[in-house]
Amino acid sequence: MNLSGKTVVVTGGTGFLGAYIVRELERAGATPLGFGRSAYDLLDRAAIEQMLASRSPDAVVHVAGTVGGIGLNQREPGRLFYENAAMGLHLLEECRISGVEKVLVAGTVCSYPSETRTPFREDDLWTGYPEETNAPYGLAKRMLLVQAQAYREQYGMNTIYLMPVNLYGPGDNFDLSSGHVIPAMIRKFHEARNAGIHSVTLWGDGSPTREFLHVADAARAFRMALERYDGAEPVNVGSGREISIGDLARTVAGVVGFDGAIDWDAERPNGQMRRMLETSRAKELFGFQAEVEFERGIAETVKWFETNVGSS
Repeated sequence: MNLSGKTVVVTGGTGFLGAYIVRELERAGATPLGFGRSAYDLLDRAAIEQMLASRSPDAVVHVAGTVGGIGLNQREPGRLFYENAAMGLHLLEECRISGVEKVLVAGTVCSYPSETRTPFREDDLWTGYPEETNAPYGLAKRMLLVQAQAYREQYGMNTIYLMPVNLYGPGDNFDLSSGHVIPAMIRKFHEARNAGIHSVTLWGDGSPTREFLHVADAARAFRMALERYDGAEPVNVGSGREISIGDLARTVAGVVGFDGAIDWDAERPNGQMRRMLETSRAKELFGFQAEVEFERGIAETVKWFETNVGSS
């Protein structure tokens, strides 16, 4: 798809990843329309129908979702399953009816089975059940891949599916009740430093590993896939770097300037023990490789937080 002059609806376009995708599409010459739930509630099929009828998009990028860290997944698994499944199911059906030329759906690394060889390969997606702490969310997103492939087979609908790893970067959600691990760490270390508190307690024991991708890299991957990929198979989108939560905490604390102790609450869940993607398919199919160096990305994120959130 040549994006120049194309109208592209970005669901969740006022959110973290969505806002970056909107800017990326603008640079490619498209006319992106980024909408949040206040404009169109994707749980309401009539609202989706109205959006597509009034905007007539050439393509739709679906990144809207109800997301959060382990705490939110444990508190509200039913809502996370229902809302993520329902939004995608309604949207893809209405895009089919409206004849949208191309749809890109954002999946998640949380869809992978809890026992998966590392790095995670797309062909292993169906070898088991997701890790219990986020299984309802991961399964809801996995069902959207089934829908995308079924619609392609029956209706010839050009729907592609990307599975990004954990994202971070400026503009992230720093709410401790719903944010992910990096913004939560930044906030905790920042507040402890400013209050003169000499220790910070984090969940788990620090041993699990994770892979993180800067949100600007993720947005670039979505734009490249929209331009260059038309296949049925899901595609991992990651950075290719694995880091333990313990090392991550020390890295973030150092950038924030917190020099106190880091205590671990082993009574709290670790989540999946290892999580890293095999990313050669993205490079082969549409030429994507991550570019933002991790330490620089963390420094950018800390600076954004301290300027826009921590100073308030």
